[in-house]
Amino acid sequence: MVAMPPVGEQTLRQIMDEQARTDPGRIFCTFGGRAWSFGELDEAVNRVANGLLAQGLKPGERVALMLPSHPDHIICVLALAKVGLVRVPINTAFKGPALEYPFDAFAVDALVAEGEHAEVLAPVLARVLEKGTLRAVFWRGSVPPGGVSADLLFSHPDAAPPAIAPRPDDIIAITPSSGTTGAPKGVLKSDRTLRAGPMAILRLTEARPGETFMLWEALHHGAGIAVVIAAVLGRLTLGMVGRFSASRFWSQARELGATRVHYLGSVLPMLLKQPEQPEDRTHGVAIAWGGGCPGTLWRAVEDRFGVAIREGYGLSELVTFVTANLEGRVGSIGKPLSWYDAQVMDDAGRVCAPGEVGELCLRAHDPRLGFLGYFRNPAASAACMRDGWFRTGDLAQRDAEGFLAFGGRAKDSIRRRGINISAWEVERVLLDHPAIEEVAMVGVPSELGEDEIKIFVRLADGATLEPPELLQWCAPRLPRFQLPRFVTFVDDFPRTPTQRVRKMELPRTTDGCWDLEKSGLALARGG
Repeated sequence: MVAMPPVGEQTLRQIMDEQARTDPGRIFCTFGGRAWSFGELDEAVNRVANGLLAQGLKPGERVALMLPSHPDHIICVLALAKVGLVRVPINTAFKGPALEYPFDAFAVDALVAEGEHAEVLAPVLARVLEKGTLRAVFWRGSVPPGGVSADLLFSHPDAAPPAIAPRPDDIIAITPSSGTTGAPKGVLKSDRTLRAGPMAILRLTEARPGETFMLWEALHHGAGIAVVIAAVLGRLTLGMVGRFSASRFWSQARELGATRVHYLGSVLPMLLKQPEQPEDRTHGVAIAWGGGCPGTLWRAVEDRFGVAIREGYGLSELVTFVTANLEGRVGSIGKPLSWYDAQVMDDAGRVCAPGEVGELCLRAHDPRLGFLGYFRNPAASAACMRDGWFRTGDLAQRDAEGFLAFGGRAKDSIRRRGINISAWEVERVLLDHPAIEEVAMVGVPSELGEDEIKIFVRLADGATLEPPELLQWCAPRLPRFQLPRFVTFVDDFPRTPTQRVRKMELPRTTDGCWDLEKSGLALARGG
């Protein structure tokens, strides 16, 4: 196991308040040529937190954030954590049903959103405001007619620490998880679990106070939030960029003075595909850390970019990392942190022998660091557990020395461009097409090391439909990362005795499929 210290009782709020008193001048974040000291940021956090309380919001109520990657987003995240308001992240690319879903499923009480999303949010807000389930909306930047500016929060006169504070095990976030089947579920996250993941990041990266993490990850991703909290806990600096850029990645790292960079599955293959540049090894980064580095690319990344790969495994239902590979063993996600036990089990719950592929199952030594459940979904929460073990739905194998290797996703979701996509999210939109009787989505291997979306379509009797026509129909209804790349039509599906589609029997080959990337089809895609 990888030794970890206990996750203490001092909350993120208490840690921030202490650092604001003792070290207000340290640079916490840089963005767009401007630097924010910790004291300056903490004061802004207090203003927003006090402003939300002044609007009548109470600890335990849910506040959705639909904001760009900007220090203001960090301020809102930390403001909610300071007073025990529950953060509900919303992907800024969402539209249509995907955008409607979190407002209903997670009972959102208030929203802070970027003004540029007003148009796509309008039909959703009209409905939930009429129902009375959403009580307040605050707009950052441009404010739509009749809207309330978020300046009401950011310019609140009270910059003192708020009078209300959460306890270590209070729920302060709901993280959407694609889960194994059906609709995305809301994972309950406590102050304690949200601190544990960043503690694991600090262990994995061995970062020291004053070092700089480059933050390119969108803050509606749990991984991005974990980087932010790690910077608080570790007294680090965040070199923040607005979005990931493969062509500028290493030059940005050098300009920001970054010593550690984060990656997700497709990032490293994308970087390797870039033309070689002097910046490839003159950036000052010592460690690249994350999850999803293909074993076949491991040494190529280290040799070309002069970094050490630190791989781990984590999931929304627990914490950012539950395993860590500190030894640099190629292709391994390492061993479990000392907070957890890990086993590879077969379908009957028996422990697999070394080298045998099975489901990765995890058990927290302290239940407060275990799976806390899904929001208002006890049945789905119970279905994830077996004899005290959390069933990840992911495949793995363990070698004779106890090192784990990731073996793919057994659950009905895929990972594309760093985002988990539930098949249910895509399928339910496509089923709205009048010509489609039935549809099934699967993941197929991508040249970038993650997944591409392939859909199998069964048309209604007498209906006709061509792939370009279908993709044009999909473009305004799906976020860009959920648009299918491969399309094939079928007369019927392989089925279970209860008529469910046997997705494992659907071919993952792409030969003969219509391919969006090769079609030359131009889509007006806003997501």
